[in-house]
Amino acid sequence: MRNYEVAYIADPDLDEQSLEALQTKVQGWIETAGGKPGKVDAWGRRRLAYPIQKKTDGFYVYIQAEMPANGPLQIERELRLTEDIIRFMLTSVDGE
Repeated sequence: MRNYEVAYIADPDLDEQSLEALQTKVQGWIETAGGKPGKVDAWGRRRLAYPIQKKTDGFYVYIQAEMPANGPLQIERELRLTEDIIRFMLTSVDGE
């Protein structure tokens, strides 16, 4: 199992319930990929550095997870296909 960081920016037009449902969905994808979601850090609504899809704000969410080596491929596919996520980044964290 390796440590990963999953960060995504959600559509600013989502309401509070939709944001929580999206976060639960992403955690479910991590579990389905054989991993364990860790600490979740929701930064809230922030201004984007540049407009993305004609939007200037977004909800930032950061999740630490532990997954097998093939897990990120499955999660990346799901993140790419979800319309409510306007950007995402999945990175590997070196063990300390």
